[in-house]
Amino acid sequence: MLRSSAVFSAMTFISRIAGYVRDAVQAHLFGAGPAVSAFVVAYRIPNYLRRIFAEGSFASAFVPVLSELKQRGDPEAMQDFLDHVAGALLAIVILVSGLGMLAAPWIAELFLLFAAPDAQTVPLAAEMLRVTFPYLTFISMTALAGAVLNSFKQFGLPALTPVLHNLMLIGAMLLLAGYMDVPEKALAWGVLAAGIAQMLVLWPAMGRLGIRPRFRFNLRHEGVRRVWRLMLPTIFSSSVAQVNLLVGTVFASLLVPAAQSWLYYSDRLTELPLGLFGVAIGTVILPQLSRHHADDDADGYSRSLDWGLRTVLLVGMPAALGLALLAEPLTASLFRRGAFTDQDTRMVGYALMAMSVGIPTFMLSKVLLPAFYARQDTRTPMRAAVITVVANVVLTVAFVTPLWMAGFEAAHVGIAGATALAGVLNAALLWRYLRRDGIYRAAPGWASWLLRILAGLAAMTAAVLAVRTHVGDWTDLAMAWRWLWLLAAIAAGAAAYAVVLVALGLRPRHMRH
Repeated sequence: MLRSSAVFSAMTFISRIAGYVRDAVQAHLFGAGPAVSAFVVAYRIPNYLRRIFAEGSFASAFVPVLSELKQRGDPEAMQDFLDHVAGALLAIVILVSGLGMLAAPWIAELFLLFAAPDAQTVPLAAEMLRVTFPYLTFISMTALAGAVLNSFKQFGLPALTPVLHNLMLIGAMLLLAGYMDVPEKALAWGVLAAGIAQMLVLWPAMGRLGIRPRFRFNLRHEGVRRVWRLMLPTIFSSSVAQVNLLVGTVFASLLVPAAQSWLYYSDRLTELPLGLFGVAIGTVILPQLSRHHADDDADGYSRSLDWGLRTVLLVGMPAALGLALLAEPLTASLFRRGAFTDQDTRMVGYALMAMSVGIPTFMLSKVLLPAFYARQDTRTPMRAAVITVVANVVLTVAFVTPLWMAGFEAAHVGIAGATALAGVLNAALLWRYLRRDGIYRAAPGWASWLLRILAGLAAMTAAVLAVRTHVGDWTDLAMAWRWLWLLAAIAAGAAAYAVVLVALGLRPRHMRH
């Protein structure tokens, strides 16, 4: 699993590099204005639906059933299952995409509920939604192919295809923006092109495995009904972070127009460790846990889950601390140029500091959820998700209302903080349910594992703060010096963390499973 996770993480890292270039180009050309906020709404809504019909809820229900059929060694039953699931999925996402395009004005009004009545953000978001909604169809077909490839331990290409997503958006900004009445509309067309490109790559790859789903539509087919029964409760649980972001999107419309953009850029930075490690380990561990469950191997199941939890904390805690300590230097180095101002840098940095609190628990949830899905239990995490979303709404109202009423410029930080604390609650509930039901039994050595991590974090904090104190205000530096000192701070922190871990006895064999 470590080897598979490393492959997934390496491919994801390449994608994140492309993602940074995309965000840097976007920040340089468009800054954080109202038109960018309109795109954030137009992108987040189909992106949330992607979590349901693509790699989120759908994959969580689809992979365990496919793995079970694969373990049985019945290729005809597996092909029949794939044919009917592919047909049902295609029909549903086409219907949802069509309805979304028709209802785009009302959807935009809902998610920009508190925007000024005379603002152009709402009609612009509606126009962009009509372009981005068809993306859902293509990315859902991409996710089907990716789930099949992952079930056959082919993790590299599905993890690499998001590079195409970023390249298409970069190309759209550079090539199409000048021809649009509102240049930011090019982003919406780039999203649509990205969905098509990713599908055209993964479907032939699936065919090379000898798997070519035929689209057969029968909603009463037993395989389709089984996936649907498993999938329905996961709609909340697999995408609770996205639901919380949508809640934040609504409340952000109450604030200054740039608040949507500030939260978007901070979210993009928190996605780096989450995608590199949390999603990677969660993706790799789901087929493994499904096989253990199919073989009635409770000990192997618990050991695999324990490995995933330890590995996530080992990388997630320093990632969160690093983002918090270097929030403004990161934002200044990555985005401070062109239309992206010093104020934008500060505001994104504040949101990133608040959001970083939840990063380890966001990553833990990516490992804890497959522990339920592999057993085809989707109802228990749904209960945790409902509690989490309600808590997020309550926390958002409690944090944002006084800041907004006081006229606090950085009121959007309340949204980021509420999202982070809701993530902590979600992971705590999932862990409690697993322990309560006896599904997970912690292996020996947890106390020493956590002590090593905490000691490493202390050394890392000292090293990073030493560099920060020496540099002072990052926005006063030239771009080359920003990057040089940022890399120096990251290297110093990583080296200090690693040296302490090794000194306290951590060895590569502890990471293997």
